[in-house]
Amino acid sequence: MAGISSLGIGSGVLNSDLVDQLVSAERTPTESRLDFNTQRTEALLSAYGTLRSAVTELRLPMRQLSAADNLTAFSASSSNDDVAVTVDDAKASRGTYTVQVDSLAQSQSLASGVFSDKDSTAIGTGVLTLRAGAETKSLTIDGSNNTLQGLANEINDAGLGVTAGVIDTGSGFRLVMSAEETGTANAISVTVSDDDGNSSDSAGLSQFAFDTGTQNLTETIAAKDAVVQINGIQITRSTNSIENVIDGLSFDIAAEGVTSTIKVEQDFGAVADRVQGFVDKFNNLQSTISGLAGFNAETGQGGLLSGDSTVRGIQNQMRSLLTGVVPGLENASVRSLADVGITTNFETGGLEFDRAKLEEQLKNNPDDVTALFAEQGRATDSQVEFVRSGLNTKPGTYAIDVTQAATRGAVAGSAPLGNNVTIDGSNDQLTLQVDGETSVSLTLTAGTYATAQDLADEIQAQISANTGLSAAGRSVQVSLDGSGALNFTSSKYGSESNVAITSVEDGAALGLSVSSGVAGLDVAGSIGGQAAKGDGQVLFLDSGAGGADGLQVKVSGDQTGSRGNITFIEGVAEKAVNLVTSVVGADGSISARTEGLNNELARIEEDRARLDERIAAYRERLVKQFTAADSLISQLNSTQDFVSQQLAALAPQNNRDN
Repeated sequence: MAGISSLGIGSGVLNSDLVDQLVSAERTPTESRLDFNTQRTEALLSAYGTLRSAVTELRLPMRQLSAADNLTAFSASSSNDDVAVTVDDAKASRGTYTVQVDSLAQSQSLASGVFSDKDSTAIGTGVLTLRAGAETKSLTIDGSNNTLQGLANEINDAGLGVTAGVIDTGSGFRLVMSAEETGTANAISVTVSDDDGNSSDSAGLSQFAFDTGTQNLTETIAAKDAVVQINGIQITRSTNSIENVIDGLSFDIAAEGVTSTIKVEQDFGAVADRVQGFVDKFNNLQSTISGLAGFNAETGQGGLLSGDSTVRGIQNQMRSLLTGVVPGLENASVRSLADVGITTNFETGGLEFDRAKLEEQLKNNPDDVTALFAEQGRATDSQVEFVRSGLNTKPGTYAIDVTQAATRGAVAGSAPLGNNVTIDGSNDQLTLQVDGETSVSLTLTAGTYATAQDLADEIQAQISANTGLSAAGRSVQVSLDGSGALNFTSSKYGSESNVAITSVEDGAALGLSVSSGVAGLDVAGSIGGQAAKGDGQVLFLDSGAGGADGLQVKVSGDQTGSRGNITFIEGVAEKAVNLVTSVVGADGSISARTEGLNNELARIEEDRARLDERIAAYRERLVKQFTAADSLISQLNSTQDFVSQQLAALAPQNNRDN
């Protein structure tokens, strides 16, 4: 501050050091209090951060246990490495199976004759139509691409699932085509419309024809399906990954002529490991709480959060959750965590775990153990299945009433299908639209079908082998109705389910005509007396529907009226996940506490700013006062000096007078 360096000149006492001492004496008490409050608040924030981390770490093991699939773990083993097996816990069950591999699936390869040059030798012009699986593309071959390499490039650019290349044999060049997918359904068909007028001879573009009538290409590798026998039952698939044969199991085969024994057993140890993970994380939480809020008898001091209401609230909620009987399991063989070997050590507050007891209960009462940890719905009607709950679904028993059963979309033939129907190039094409999204183009195998059922089976085989339909997760069942007419029924239920006939080459031969089909119906009814919505076979409640809010059930069968009750049980792990989420969430108790502490830090900083302003004003006031006093003292000193000088001047005269 201006002028402070000259303080004390007049008095020798009221200097800048004295100002600094007075300012420091004024600042120190308030500043010390603010420093103490800052350190304590920051320490509390750190403590709550540590508590939040410990609580959050409990969520993962509890989330794992809240999934029913993780409580019914299965393991599968294969006696032969060439038959690999994977298991889906949600669908698998115990069993032993013998798998014999008769043949592996392979993709088809075709080769042309020999050409003298790949870039200059003309191969002919026209239109070449390739078909692989359900896909068909027509390629125009003209003066710009009528060479082996030009044809190979056109095939590769078509994106048909067929690759092509040119091989130098040393004595000429050959075009090779290979199907990208294995299986007979993905075999390659090449039909030619040759500009020379003859589409089947070995001259011009027709030398690349390969279909049911003309085979001018050489099949170097035949398309094959995988054929396996499972417990003596023959299964055929287009790939070497065998799925949808045994619930929960899939096989990858790698060699022909091998046999493997597959064993599927419950993996109690895997479930026990998940439970042990929860126990360990809970004990870590208890240890953290003890360090933050416990009392040290040796030092006579409590932790930073000792007596904190937030900590007490978390402990009380956890204790109530882990020691009580799960609602809905009052009469079950497994009612609480103690029944599966999880007990509380009252000295430490931690949990102790008896693995053997859990594994015994898993073996004897698997459904009760699942309900103890995860959410579960128990229906009195075998055709009513629990799907899921909502965030606000309350444990309890709810009545199921159906006013409309779900149906599947379908389309029916316009006339009965006769016997001895001959399929050839004039009537082998049929296109369906499935569930309003997936188009399926079928090419029926040429031949005479002795019975209507034989032809229906052929159509079913073509639909089942359609890769586009299976990739979309859809399927269609083909049957004959009472009059002998063909029926196509979607496997999907509900208003989005339908089968339409969009084109048929010769409808009279198959008793079919273009038709939009009839869409299916969604299930309708109520849950717990509340009007529910339907989506296919799933009946569900939206928010605001009381205790059953968010509950979803799958209703099979065509019965209407009362379908019994479903009891919703919310297990310990599911509740724990919700509890942890509420505690550490944005609106949770820890967040509320830390928000208050951050606000306190902000207030402390505001107090510091006000202190700085007050001290600055205080210093300025002192300087002004000291400056004024110093000036006055300086004047007095000057007056004193003047008086002293005058007196001294008078002194000699006085002496002479004497």
